[in-house]
Amino acid sequence: MKHGMQTTTLIAQRGTRVNAQLQHYANKLQYEIDAWDLKVALERGDNVVVIDARSPDAYATEHIPGAINLPHRQMTEENTSGIDQSALIVTYCDGIGCNASTKGALNMTKLGFDVKELMGGLDWWKRDGYPTAGSAGIAATDAPSCGCE
Repeated sequence: MKHGMQTTTLIAQRGTRVNAQLQHYANKLQYEIDAWDLKVALERGDNVVVIDARSPDAYATEHIPGAINLPHRQMTEENTSGIDQSALIVTYCDGIGCNASTKGALNMTKLGFDVKELMGGLDWWKRDGYPTAGSAGIAATDAPSCGCE
């Protein structure tokens, strides 16, 4: 009888762990987007507003085409009043070593927007071979894709 109770307990613990994992991965997909999915959404014409949360100088140098520059420190109700509240907002910054996109996502969420953060930021966007705009902008390349199609 003791063995049966242990098995039942293990199954219950495994179920709890699996449910927690399912929630964790569902949350990641709800709050993050990768370069491939963003590119597809933009090409499809989805209602997406891409926000570069870095400084105006960094934006002027290089940014994702069509992105607007709204530094995370300047995200206020007044500064965002012209942004479509029904759009998906995607924030980004340089990449892994920068957290302006996270701060921007937090600020935009506080302002009532539906927000996702671009994983890897501008760095991963370029690694996937997508074009950039600005004074140092680059054309699309044949860079190897991350393969997550």
